[in-house]
Amino acid sequence: QLQASGGGLVQAGGSLRLSCAASGRPFSNYYMGWFRQAPGKEREFVAAVSRYGINTYYTDSVKDRFTISRDNAKNTVYLQMNSLKPEDTAVYYCARSTVITRTPAEYSGWGQGTLVTVSS
Repeated sequence: QLQASGGGLVQAGGSLRLSCAASGRPFSNYYMGWFRQAPGKEREFVAAVSRYGINTYYTDSVKDRFTISRDNAKNTVYLQMNSLKPEDTAVYYCARSTVITRTPAEYSGWGQGTLVTVSS
């Protein structure tokens, strides 16, 4: 199971750090990804990190603003979000995959997500 947390209401230009705690499976066996889904839109890839945190991947709209990282000792993946914009407003989900991919269908373990609202 994966449980995302850390969302909230923030003004544009502000920061939030999301956390995703994993349980039930060997955490370091999996690539971890963050996705988001805004109202009326499809779920989209945000960022992913390789099994030991060496390689990271981002969608273009968050590059240089968001940072994904993981702590395998704590079975947790993080998403540091800086310079937030109103268009970042969405429910953010974490998930795991056995391959490095941006495709939601390749991921599993979706939890409830955490809502991020950025006001202008």
